[in-house]
Amino acid sequence: MRSFEPETPFESKHMKPEKREHPAEKTRLNPRNKHRERYDFDLLINCCPRLKQFVFLNQFDDKSIDFANPLAVKMLNTALLKQYYNIENWDISENYLCPPIPGRADYIHYVADLLGSRNNGIVPIGRKIKCLDIGIGANCVYPLIGNAEYGWTFIGSDIDPVSIESASRIVELNPFLKNSIDLRLQKKRKSFFDGIIQKDELFDLTVCNPPFHASFAEAQAGTIRKLNNLRNQKSIKPIQNFGGQSTELWCEGGEVKFICDMIYESKKNSASCFWFSTLVSRESNLKSVYEALRKVEATEMKTIPMGQGNKMSRIVAWTFLNAENQWNWINIRWK
Repeated sequence: MRSFEPETPFESKHMKPEKREHPAEKTRLNPRNKHRERYDFDLLINCCPRLKQFVFLNQFDDKSIDFANPLAVKMLNTALLKQYYNIENWDISENYLCPPIPGRADYIHYVADLLGSRNNGIVPIGRKIKCLDIGIGANCVYPLIGNAEYGWTFIGSDIDPVSIESASRIVELNPFLKNSIDLRLQKKRKSFFDGIIQKDELFDLTVCNPPFHASFAEAQAGTIRKLNNLRNQKSIKPIQNFGGQSTELWCEGGEVKFICDMIYESKKNSASCFWFSTLVSRESNLKSVYEALRKVEATEMKTIPMGQGNKMSRIVAWTFLNAENQWNWINIRWK
């Protein structure tokens, strides 16, 4: 009989790890999020056969992809958008941000809940709801999901001409989007709403995914940390698995300055939008964000927590409309 002795180095190296138990649902995602369950790679390959070359069995005998491989992540997004949001043709310019679809969908669903909270719990749907995506990027993902899930129309703005061209191409290659998503180049690089919101134009909602880092070096360091976590090994080459150009990843002052500048400018457009909103990735930035909102005398502010795996983030939303203005807005525009 073999004694219960420690494994030899050979045994430790070659024995397969015990299979992990996965939760049936990702309960931290919004209840309406279509990605609460684990990716069904058979289903996704069936709708997007090109994904098959990137799918493999990992050490736990689970089907997966290499999330550190930009091509694999891009093809996964292609399949998800086709399977769940009826986007037949989706592509982005090389080295541009390829965002995680479940997280972007979560943002849309939570701001839909925000609108619904002022409408007797009913999310307003259809073309009458108009949204502005500040910094749409080359991927056009927020408008694609918002239109598919709720029928909303979108204006997407960006300071990068290549991003606008890429997003426009996505709309053109999916003809049913033609009258639902419009793209506008922001020529004033330090502006958010000026030059984009036209005279007498009203928006029910704005969304924004701000640049996270304060410098190029910080963005590279963040990418290296992400690769180390994904591959569980040291990496010195900052290949971005989700891509990203400088305007998408970093700006002077980082996330907190970007958001605070947007808040200050929103005051000038206080009557043009019901709810302004933005993603805030760093909890430490909330103090400065709240202070900016107090300075502009926002009528109301909301913080909506979001969770994906071990990562926590949140949406901060604010409005300048008082109760009477909100009631009038809803009855004129949503009914």
